[in-house]
Amino acid sequence: MTGAPLRIVRLANFVTPASGGLRTALHELGKGFRAAGHDPVLIVPGERHTDRDTEQGRVITLPGPVLPGTGGYRVLTDKRRVAALLEDLAPDRLEVSDRTTLRWTGRWARRARVPAVMVSHETAEGVLRTWGLSEKLAARTADSLNTRTAHVYSRIVCTTEFAEREFVRIGARNVVRAPLGVDLMERHPALRDPALRARHARGDEVLLVMCSRLSVEKRPGTALDALEALLRRGRRAVLVVAGDGPLRARLEQRARERGLPVTFLGYVADRAALGALQASADVCVAPGPAETFGLAALEGLACGTPVVASASSALPEVIGSAGAAAADRADAFADAVELLLSRSEPERREAARARAECFGWGTAVEAFLAAHDAQVLRHADAPARPGAREGVA
Repeated sequence: MTGAPLRIVRLANFVTPASGGLRTALHELGKGFRAAGHDPVLIVPGERHTDRDTEQGRVITLPGPVLPGTGGYRVLTDKRRVAALLEDLAPDRLEVSDRTTLRWTGRWARRARVPAVMVSHETAEGVLRTWGLSEKLAARTADSLNTRTAHVYSRIVCTTEFAEREFVRIGARNVVRAPLGVDLMERHPALRDPALRARHARGDEVLLVMCSRLSVEKRPGTALDALEALLRRGRRAVLVVAGDGPLRARLEQRARERGLPVTFLGYVADRAALGALQASADVCVAPGPAETFGLAALEGLACGTPVVASASSALPEVIGSAGAAAADRADAFADAVELLLSRSEPERREAARARAECFGWGTAVEAFLAAHDAQVLRHADAPARPGAREGVA
């Protein structure tokens, strides 16, 4: 493990100013790398070229087209430009957060003799199944994709045992575990706001909150299904949805047609406002079946709110007994909500916060640095390094 400062160049697609978990993880890890004495550089697609020095290190955007049907996600498609930028940056380490369109960077890293890691943010098989592939075809396609990925990267970083399984299945020997985290100062139970809660729900109503991108792989419709099932049982409940995406119009139409009490807030840019919403909820709902960690759910726990999550995802592993896992059906999610509400409010809120405290970003940063064979060279309160050089792109 090297004790010298490293330039860690990170590449990611499917990141927008309004994206959620991946954007948060990239920011927090970059900030942690920089605080630990390294030189992180993040390359992402955008509308135009920009080059900024930020608290997470240098952030470079390269022009990338919008991927149709994704609600604004852009991708890096100009391989020559990306490769030229990598040559100029001369990274000591490469970290990639897209194993589809950016997998070619593993071959670049091999030729340049740069150790490279691929971060598995979602299971390939899970995503393929949410897009309609049969179970057998999704597994076969995922195995092929994952075999090629494991071959060209020095290491595969998985955030949970759940995420690791599909690589274990193909016999990959270069997989390491590194959890993500939550900002325990920014997200806490004291954000609970009775006035905010009263705006969304009456005193006798259960307030459900879903913070999610409204896209097919996140299965946001399950939250509306669960709400409808609760209402059929006579449980007074409302749902607030924080997030945007290509399915929003369809979900809004469905809520109107069925008379469901759902409020769609769209993307909430104010982090404090989002935290107050999570803290004021009775239950947070996380229906995504392909999640390999689930940062929004962990943020809900940090705010003292229990979480109902898809049993098909990694979230049962993350939330533990502070939440409840449910099969991907309306009644199962409704049952899980009822189970959590059967506990006293102080009990369920204390359990949620205690579970979140197992996942600080400091631990995550150290684990990711270890995956890069890098050490923590200084602590966050040490003097900052000079800013990164400008003008390379």
